[in-house]
Amino acid sequence: MSGGLLIAGTTSDAGKSVVTAGICRWLVRRGVKVAPFKAQNMSLNSFVTREGAEIGRAQAMQAQAARVEPTALMNPVLLKPGSDRSSQVVLMGRPVGEMSARGFFGGSDGPAPGERLRGGRQEALLGTVLDCLAELRGTYDAVICEGAGSPAEINLRRTDIVNMGVARNARLPVLVVGDIDRGGVFASFFGTVALLSPEDQALVAGFLVNKFRGDVSLLEPGLDMLHGLTGRRSYGVLPFQHGLGIDEEDGLRVSLRGAVRESAVSSPVGDDILRVAVCAVPLMSNFTDVDALAAEPGVVVRFVDRAEELTDADLVIVPGTRGTVKALRWLRERGLADAIARRAAEGRPVLGICGGFQLLGERIEDEVESRAGRVEGLGLLPVRVRFAREKTLTRPVGEALGEHVEGYEIHHGVAEVTGGDAFLDGCRVGAVWGTHWHGSLESDGFRRAFLREVAAAAGRRFVPAADTSFAALREEQLDRLGDLIEEHADTDALWRLIESGAPQGLPFIPPGAPA
Repeated sequence: MSGGLLIAGTTSDAGKSVVTAGICRWLVRRGVKVAPFKAQNMSLNSFVTREGAEIGRAQAMQAQAARVEPTALMNPVLLKPGSDRSSQVVLMGRPVGEMSARGFFGGSDGPAPGERLRGGRQEALLGTVLDCLAELRGTYDAVICEGAGSPAEINLRRTDIVNMGVARNARLPVLVVGDIDRGGVFASFFGTVALLSPEDQALVAGFLVNKFRGDVSLLEPGLDMLHGLTGRRSYGVLPFQHGLGIDEEDGLRVSLRGAVRESAVSSPVGDDILRVAVCAVPLMSNFTDVDALAAEPGVVVRFVDRAEELTDADLVIVPGTRGTVKALRWLRERGLADAIARRAAEGRPVLGICGGFQLLGERIEDEVESRAGRVEGLGLLPVRVRFAREKTLTRPVGEALGEHVEGYEIHHGVAEVTGGDAFLDGCRVGAVWGTHWHGSLESDGFRRAFLREVAAAAGRRFVPAADTSFAALREEQLDRLGDLIEEHADTDALWRLIESGAPQGLPFIPPGAPA
């Protein structure tokens, strides 16, 4: 076969990413060579491929579900917000400049300050997107594409390259996912189709209900009525399951334990649990770094934004951020900076990752990200940071605490370490650690050694489990996604859709897209 499918959603966070991953895992288990694809992603959670390209973490997760190596082809356009009005544009894995939202989506305003992208507005990138998709379709038996937001964003349809724009050009059938847990799913399904043009509607094959709780028989009359109203069938009803939000794009989640503040904690191996507080800094990026900690029995992970919430924490993590100077100002305004400094003086553990590492240093010279010039850091680590225009994108391998470690780096800041003990690419002073390496805690031996250090410094009788494998837990999660599709979707109908495209003769639902 040489097929494809686009997974659209009635809203953002309807479940497109996990449904795409689930279909990829279901197909690869049937012997199909499959790849994921998302033309354009907006996310602060990103990943570095082996060739040194930056893509969305969701697409890296979907590639793992498909059991293939992630590449820039799978996410050719990545937008990394720097404010409410502008984003860094990453094209084929490399940053090409900052653009205002109006500039990128086709507005009439000029370039944003520092903007270097020329001729790269959204509509101009369609050729690149289609070339990437064509290359994937020429290599794989099937390509499962993920849309963004809703396909019925009528204000953005003219320049759309991620939803119906790519579906129309590549002749892809479209499956619309709706989150019934939010309510209003039937109206959302109907309205989504009814706001599309006749040409777009012809590709919308049907619907997939996500996060259903209860007796499916109670839902079936509604699905039958929806079929009668739209001429489009349901391809399945997926039940609600906790802990499936892996590698979320921007939601505050610890993927292996569901929502952080509702995390279910396994019984500790030792006598104590370990409490981890993650500072929810502005423009927080790659907060998935803490997923591996949440996977450890007896470790409680939560995001915090008040100084008093650090009081009972055994470890405070200052995570990555797309706005290091802005995050530093935020920490000071909220009293968190003083609380972190007190912890350091008392010998209580603090870990800074990427941007969090940078702001723990002595000073920052930034003429690139914030253009704030020289800014004094928290002074907890002997580090001076200078922002370079070129972004560091690497997959380092090393050793720390006597254990093998792998990670990935995504940063403009160049750190000069002038003292302390070596720690990965950064340093350690007392119970304060800092590194640019994302993903290091996924290395099981290193994570256990680090947690033993934290427990000793915090005075906790916490013992990390000897057999926790983050990679194995991730595989179990991906298999659960594949099981959801296999057990609760009409896989025969899905197979026909992927192989043969949208059914012919689907009716037009008025009023259609506005002229």
